[in-house]
Amino acid sequence: MSLKLFDTVPDFSQDSTEGRIDFHDWAGADWVVLFSHPKDFTPVCTTELGTVARLKPEFDRRGVKVLGLSVDPVESHHDWAQDIAQTQGTALNFPLIADHDRKVSTLLDLIHPGASDTTTVRTVLVIDPAKKLRLTLTYPASTGRNFEEILRTIDSLQLTDRHKVATPADWRQGEDVIIVPSLDDAAAAAIFPQGWTTVKPYLRLVPQPETETAPEA
Repeated sequence: MSLKLFDTVPDFSQDSTEGRIDFHDWAGADWVVLFSHPKDFTPVCTTELGTVARLKPEFDRRGVKVLGLSVDPVESHHDWAQDIAQTQGTALNFPLIADHDRKVSTLLDLIHPGASDTTTVRTVLVIDPAKKLRLTLTYPASTGRNFEEILRTIDSLQLTDRHKVATPADWRQGEDVIIVPSLDDAAAAAIFPQGWTTVKPYLRLVPQPETETAPEA
């Protein structure tokens, strides 16, 4: 299947380095980042898994569970985890799905035959507590992902879910945000009584709501 934004991510059950994963039950009421890797014992993937392990406290602070996937069996994953700890300085601290039968990869459309018909591309799925797909990114096998950027997009998604705002290009926590165009000035004044800066009638900047409670990347 081909998932589109706001589609419900289907449930699945598969083995992992932390036992059987029944996805919807495992996710619970949290956000999830599910990211796939071409295969075990590959150099770029090794650096990515080490990076996510290092950043896991930042995902935790945002109420986000992380879940990796590679198309090799659990035994291979455990052996690879030793290399990750040794070379990256951080041990694997989240489950890595063992998708040896390509069941989950096929379900979530993680194999792109033009790139490879046996291994997954570097896809990132950000899934909200309602199991809706909120963000998807796909990288070629040769390019490692920027997980700080993924944290930034999660910050934006969570903020804009709570408030009638959007985030501008290159936005970071604590910076001004944009009042959504669906609010006219009268409606905006009720929500943002402190006022805003009008750059254009459709571009109104306002200080980020909840700046004092927002997590910092």
